[in-house]
This record gives sequence, C-alpha cells and structure tokens, in this order.
Amino acid sequence: MTTYAVGDLQGCLEPLKCLLERVAFDPASDRLWLVGDLVNRGPESLATLRYLYDLRDSLVCVLGNHDLHLLAADKNIERLKKGDTLREILQAPDRAQLLDWLRRQKLMHYDEGRNTALVHAGIPPQWTLKKALKCAAEVESALADDALYSAYLDGMYGNEPVKWDNDLNGVPRLRVITNYFTRMRFCTAEGKLDLKSKEGADTALPGYKPWFAHKERKTRDTKIIFGHWAALEGKCEEPGVFALDTGCVWGGSMTLMNIDTGERLNCQCNAPIPVTLPAAQR
Repeated sequence: MTTYAVGDLQGCLEPLKCLLERVAFDPASDRLWLVGDLVNRGPESLATLRYLYDLRDSLVCVLGNHDLHLLAADKNIERLKKGDTLREILQAPDRAQLLDWLRRQKLMHYDEGRNTALVHAGIPPQWTLKKALKCAAEVESALADDALYSAYLDGMYGNEPVKWDNDLNGVPRLRVITNYFTRMRFCTAEGKLDLKSKEGADTALPGYKPWFAHKERKTRDTKIIFGHWAALEGKCEEPGVFALDTGCVWGGSMTLMNIDTGERLNCQCNAPIPVTLPAAQR
C-alpha cells in the first residue's frame, strides 16, 4: 500500500487523473491525502467532487477555505463571488449527498505512525500538536452538528480575531481556528495573523514570518503537509514541512508526493485556465 498527497485541486480534475494514472493508483490498496481546496476557480468543480466522492473510502481529506465557502454558499447563494465555479454544484441533483460528505471532512489529520499532519494552510507556531488537534475538532464538531452548522458558516467570514486567546468562545473562537487552518500564510511568533499578504515567503511585513519559519514553532518535531500557498511554488526550505500547492488552477502544475519517500510528480493543467485574478481575490 502506498500513500500519496496531492496539492490543491480547485476543480482541475484532468491533472489529478493524470497523476494517479502515472503512479498506477489502486483505490483498493493505496491511499490519497488531499490538502483541501478541492473545488472552485477551476473548470470541473462538480466533476471533481463526484470523482472524489466515488473514491471516498481511499481518501483522507482536510477542508480548505474554498470548500468551506462552497458549504456557506449552499446555505446562502448570495455569498457566491465573481470567479467562483461553484454554481454547477449547487444546482446538481446530487448536491445534498456531495455536500453532506464534504462537511464531514476534517480540518486536520494526524498520522501517528508517520508523525505526519495534513492541513490546508498550516498550524500556528504557538500551538502544540495536541492543541492543534483539539482546536480542529471544535470546528469539525460544529460542521457536523445540525444545530450549529448554519451559524458557524454564517459567522466564519472575517479577519477578526487576529490572534488566538483561550478565553474566546462561540463563533469568534471558531473563526480564528478556521483562519489558522485554512487561510494563514504569515503570522507573528505569538500567532497574530496577517491575512492580507499573499505573495512569496520573502514578502512578510516587519514582525511577521511564514507560519512555518518561526524558530519557536511548537510543532517542529512533526512533519506537516500543506497547500493553500501557490506563491511558494511548492518550495519550502523548512525541514519536515512540505508545500504542495503549485498553482495548477493559475496555470502552474499539480503536484503529487509519496509521503513516505518524498518523491514528487507534477502534471501540467491543460484545461482552460480561468482569467487570472489579483492575489487579493485568490
């Protein structure tokens, strides 16, 4: 059995199929880890979600910001933005089945045997592994709870609070957890977020660094696989941290990595590329 991880799909199904074919992926024995952002911006969001649903018994999947945006749009279609490619999912006859599966995916996965964590954006430097798993579970519980589901999705948008506080509660608490796991790039050592800067690792504001670059980071002994940050182009010099978003939907390629050997394969996206949006809208 081989376990692979793939960077952000964002509705680009053909390069995913290309990569799985190249490694002769066998769903009966192999496993596929997905870093989130399964849908949106790309040309085949619905087909991608259906394909993954059919493979669900062979998948480990964490949620990205675009996946959560889809769930929110399902509850309030007015949240759709220019450039979203989600309407076909919201109008699909199997929408309820697909989205019920999606909402029950994790925010963070940890493989104890490999000492490896899978997240979409990252883990804030001030959190231990135990703390990160506990906080992820809070959001996962809200997504799975019919009584909390809509309130969480309605309140998850926004950049505040900018920093974790143990005394936070309710939707603000869930929002900052969500922002850490699905939107974070730059932060301070104490976990204060800069959610506006979205370019390369060397563009941090004074006092800020990429989340993985802080020497004080409490998860330095854990391998971390993440996506979200296409501007890194899959390059991360931090030992034990693996960036897999290589910007397929923006005209780059899709990356697959054997999580045990570190071997990587890339497949160019040959599907029609959407109009490139400014970084602030990605």
